[in-house]
Amino acid sequence: MRFGILGPLEVTGGDTGGSTDGSTDSGPVASYAPQAAKLRVVLGTLLVRANEVVSSESLIDELWPEAPPRTATTTLQVYVSHLRKTLRSADPANGRESLVTRRPGYLLRVGPDALDTMAFEDLSRRGHQALRAADFGAAADLQRRALALWRGPLLSDTPHGPLLDGAAVRLGEARSTVLDERIRAELHLGLHRELVAELQELVAEHRMHEEFHAHLMVALYRCGRQAEALRVFAMLRRTLVEELGIEPGPASRQLQRRILEGDPALSTAGTGTRSAAGSAVRSGAAAAAPADGAEGWSPALGALPPADPHFTGRTAELAELEQLLRSAPAGGCVAVTGLPGTGKTALAVETAHRVADAFPDGQVFLDLRRGSGPPPTGAEILDRLGRAPLTGRRVLLVLDHVTSETQVRPLLPLAPGSALLLTAGRVPAGLPGLRPVVLGPWRPEESRRLAGLFTERGRSAPEPGAVDEIAGLCGGLPLAVRAAAARLAARPHWTPATLAERLRDEGGRLDTLRAGDVDVRARLLEAYAAAPDAQRRAFRLLSLLPPGRFGARQAAAALDLAEPRAAAVLDVLADERLLAVDRDGCHLPELLRLLGVERLALEEPPEVRRAAAERVCRAYAAAAAQPGRPADADARGLVRLARTAYEAGLWALAVRLTDATGGWVEEDAEAAYTLALDAAVRCADRSAQARMERALGDLAWQYRRAERAHELYAGALAHAREAGDQEETARALVGLAELRLDAGSAAEAAALLEPALAALPAPGRTRGRYEASRARALLALAQDGPEAAETARAWFGECLTLAGALRDQRLEVYARRSLRALSATAGGGAAARRAVEIRPGLWRIQPAGVRS
Repeated sequence: MRFGILGPLEVTGGDTGGSTDGSTDSGPVASYAPQAAKLRVVLGTLLVRANEVVSSESLIDELWPEAPPRTATTTLQVYVSHLRKTLRSADPANGRESLVTRRPGYLLRVGPDALDTMAFEDLSRRGHQALRAADFGAAADLQRRALALWRGPLLSDTPHGPLLDGAAVRLGEARSTVLDERIRAELHLGLHRELVAELQELVAEHRMHEEFHAHLMVALYRCGRQAEALRVFAMLRRTLVEELGIEPGPASRQLQRRILEGDPALSTAGTGTRSAAGSAVRSGAAAAAPADGAEGWSPALGALPPADPHFTGRTAELAELEQLLRSAPAGGCVAVTGLPGTGKTALAVETAHRVADAFPDGQVFLDLRRGSGPPPTGAEILDRLGRAPLTGRRVLLVLDHVTSETQVRPLLPLAPGSALLLTAGRVPAGLPGLRPVVLGPWRPEESRRLAGLFTERGRSAPEPGAVDEIAGLCGGLPLAVRAAAARLAARPHWTPATLAERLRDEGGRLDTLRAGDVDVRARLLEAYAAAPDAQRRAFRLLSLLPPGRFGARQAAAALDLAEPRAAAVLDVLADERLLAVDRDGCHLPELLRLLGVERLALEEPPEVRRAAAERVCRAYAAAAAQPGRPADADARGLVRLARTAYEAGLWALAVRLTDATGGWVEEDAEAAYTLALDAAVRCADRSAQARMERALGDLAWQYRRAERAHELYAGALAHAREAGDQEETARALVGLAELRLDAGSAAEAAALLEPALAALPAPGRTRGRYEASRARALLALAQDGPEAAETARAWFGECLTLAGALRDQRLEVYARRSLRALSATAGGGAAARRAVEIRPGLWRIQPAGVRS
């Protein structure tokens, strides 16, 4: 079964005997492409993201970009079912199993030879490598085969939503790059005459594409048509001036000069357009043209981008940057650095506008992004920039997306009165006098100023709590908050509460934070891709740690390293801005952590993920085994790791981690204990099964589901006795006794508590003994008279002693509070004690006049 999306959607089955790489197929071929447009949308979206999980939300947005119906989720499931049937028709043996449900959506498994986009990317990558190695024949052949896979625009018979639109732009740019490289290689091979007609068509279609115009100028010049080559330049210049108000770039201008001069080097086949444009001039001087067009660097040079009318926050950073630039010494250099998505460029542009009066000769803006190729060198930047704008003038030079100090050093020192403001992921080391301003997420008080971003299209201002939650789920990153606001603006039927609900789903959060050309995942991926392989792997493995702070010990478990080496890795990741560090330790910013989870699933084999998960879970379980109850955040982390262990099939560890929470599971408690109960059953641990059933019984009792609580306590009692576990036997009996006490059967409750206390004699400093003593005190409170109060006081006193031995402050506070309540109602009996705290934080309110 093979798929084609570079043109109309195609699904072919049968013995094709070939591949999608442009070679000849043989054998019978049957077409099974879905006829319904909606089915093509679902299949096309899954193919564009082949072998990746596509969330249900993304598929719904692709199917209904404006307003999805209320039945969207159910309808999507129907479409997926139809697709499975279509795929089974194309491949009866494996087709249905190729489309799998994978939280939070679906994944389509596609082999490397079965999808034309994969073949295109492989051929173009090999062609690019051949071109760089000067193997022009191989480069031309490989890129020609890559282009032959295109049968038309991406999924030309399929409606496009936001995801397919973005893919169409990306692949369209990739196709243009491949076409450029193919022409470049063929010029090196001396095929200029064969290329003229094609290039004339290309420049007519792409009127502002300088590389195609340069190729045509060289081809015409080599054909002896010098005047026509110069007319091509004049046409390009007229187009750029009239439509954009800019001149052609230095490479095009230098090529024009060389044609005017009749440079004989231009006539030599084998030099190609890059040489012809002056990247290796005859004098041996430094390169005068930007790098290969195939590498995609066409930097924006000129005036600042316009000020953002929605810019908000960063008050302190703005003030600091303004002060630094206004007081900068001659040739001063200031850097804005920080985590990806923190708004470095936006802050730099806003600052430059605010200090414009300090630089009367203007500002020069240079964006150094270069696409998929290596970053531009300092010599290339200097050539692109030229010295003229900076000589003897008071200018602010803004360099965006600097990756190395070597890009900046050739520009220094600047003239007196000028200054350099740069943005970079990390602080460029080794630049004299550099003063950095490091950005983190928005501060909480700043996020409250964001309500204006969520009030477009006539919406009323959202509640401050909703804005706080959205900003928190976005990790406080300005880029993410803006993406969320844009997503809300594009969905008139959504409210801020709807947006917050979508963002709470971790599996689909990065999909939600994509709107138009604002794509948080893509921005984070840029920072991830820029890091070396070793750092990327460490980043992926650290995403196994629960959210929140961690240190070298926890990192060592994830990375399978000794603590000193793990600490060194953390330092490097912090430098790469893939990790945040403060006084309290390290942490992965939440959206980066979610990216790490995605990349871990995509790039690491299952056995590596399982081994790393086991190391992490064991380390946290061992740390949590210390006496005392974990803090809330730690308990939530243990619950998350218990789920990780369960999903990895580490049943005993899932139980152990759930036990380590000490019962402090407040969110999704029932789900957590249900998962651990299943793990206990799978590893045949009867004692653990009893603990989880008893914990679930406690929850059912708290929610007044008495029958379910009785069923669970009874099951726990049976399994505890089967395992010979006295502790859990006692706690199950306490649970049953409290049910009877609730029902007004004090005698039956007492009968159940006696064996519970007998199972755990007083010297045993256990939680079971504590719970039995607490229940015995409550039984006494259900009686009248001074003796009952004294009995309750004695049992609560034992609770206090046991809580101290258990080193559980929460239980200790409960015991003290209960003793104080007894003193306050001394002599009043049960009628005066209508409100009784039966467990920490859980009260029973007894109506007046009712006696137990």
